[in-house]
Amino acid sequence: MKNWMGLALCGAMLVTGCGAPEASDSQEAVVIPEARPDAVNDRFARLALTCVHKEYPNKISHVLNDAGDARPPSELTPAFYGCFDWHSSVHGHWLLARILKTDPQSPMKPAILAALDRSFTKENIAAELKYIEGEGRKGFERPYGTAWLLQLVAELDESDDPKLKAWRETLRPLEEKIVAETQAWLPKLAYPIRLGTHNQSAFAFGLMLDYARRTGNAAFEKQLADKALEFHRADVNCPLAYEPSGEDFLSPCLMEADLMRRVMPQADYAAWLGKFLPEIPADGSTGWLKPGEVRDPTDGKLVHLDGVNLSRAWAMEGIASALPSDDPRIPALLATAKLHADSGLKAVSDKNYEGSHWLGSFATYLTTKRGIGGS
Repeated sequence: MKNWMGLALCGAMLVTGCGAPEASDSQEAVVIPEARPDAVNDRFARLALTCVHKEYPNKISHVLNDAGDARPPSELTPAFYGCFDWHSSVHGHWLLARILKTDPQSPMKPAILAALDRSFTKENIAAELKYIEGEGRKGFERPYGTAWLLQLVAELDESDDPKLKAWRETLRPLEEKIVAETQAWLPKLAYPIRLGTHNQSAFAFGLMLDYARRTGNAAFEKQLADKALEFHRADVNCPLAYEPSGEDFLSPCLMEADLMRRVMPQADYAAWLGKFLPEIPADGSTGWLKPGEVRDPTDGKLVHLDGVNLSRAWAMEGIASALPSDDPRIPALLATAKLHADSGLKAVSDKNYEGSHWLGSFATYLTTKRGIGGS
């Protein structure tokens, strides 16, 4: 971990990128301060600040209903157009909100506040809402991007800061639309989505459950918990040996186990886990699950495996947190989580935009222990 923590990320950067603002950006850029030595949060914040208003390169998932829909990303979704794609922009904004809470003395705070203030305007969110209400966009960014949007709302909801509370209210119309669409979708979803990429249902359900509990939406919480139990209570012998697939950034097996800890009593969960992942050793060893290998970090698909190492790490920590304190599987889970965390965190840098536009969010979710109640 210390090998990459000493990297300098470009000197004094601007929110629009390293160097001068993009030509298309008419708003005044905000200077990003230098990172404090060995301050991991600063490095992650700088990655997000560099991309949340960086419009290009951009990969949009966009249904065109007519020629008028052929517009730049910043016009289509003016709050979440940066960081290469909509979902990365959303969790880049979440990262910044998370840093405000977990590191309130960060020198990045003024730049973070300016960046979020620029994105979270009533006009921008109204345009975002209008966009997802467009014809043919019912499943837009479902469930990965929409789950991150709800996680962003939950992060703002937890704050006592009046500015963050105001942003939370600004996001409410988009939040309510996403919750309503998800609640309409869940009864129609006949089977779990067991992928290692964006469409995976287990990871999204976990983020959404945490949001529902934070905001007191008991109906949504029950719907998600019931669906998780319907899908997964009888699952056994997850084929962990088949993981990772070559482009995974989420483990289908571990994310399911991380979801189920949220909806089962401890004793039931401990027994279920033994049937679902019998490979977890009781001797503290790590050989049962090796970190994924990235052979070309400039390949946007292959670099997903840096993400799978980070997300596996937080999933294993989450699984361990839900077991009885004397469970013999805990040492192996935590030791293997550390192995994956060390590998994943070393890969988080600004060298290649293919990874830098999103890996900081995964790293922040891990290091701040967001999924297991980290404050």
